[in-house]
Amino acid sequence: MVRTPLTPEERLRGERLGRLLREARGERSMVAVAASAGISAETLRKIETGRAPTPAFFTVAALAGALGLSMDELLGRCALEPAESAEPAVVPLIA
Repeated sequence: MVRTPLTPEERLRGERLGRLLREARGERSMVAVAASAGISAETLRKIETGRAPTPAFFTVAALAGALGLSMDELLGRCALEPAESAEPAVVPLIA
């Protein structure tokens, strides 16, 4: 199966997610958090470093639960602002 290349926005969102998860993990070990979420430490490492910028929904949900984060908080903190988008904003012209 051939994967579609990720957009710059997807990569940036993945970097934000990884950074947020690293911050939320704090002093806890990667192995302990991964085990609590039911995923491998390697998967968590890839997400935190941006090598897996688009993890599965249930993986993110499990990590959020293990770290005490809400999905709303994750979405709010990982969403891109319009100014950060690689695509220019389309502004309709009013005649």
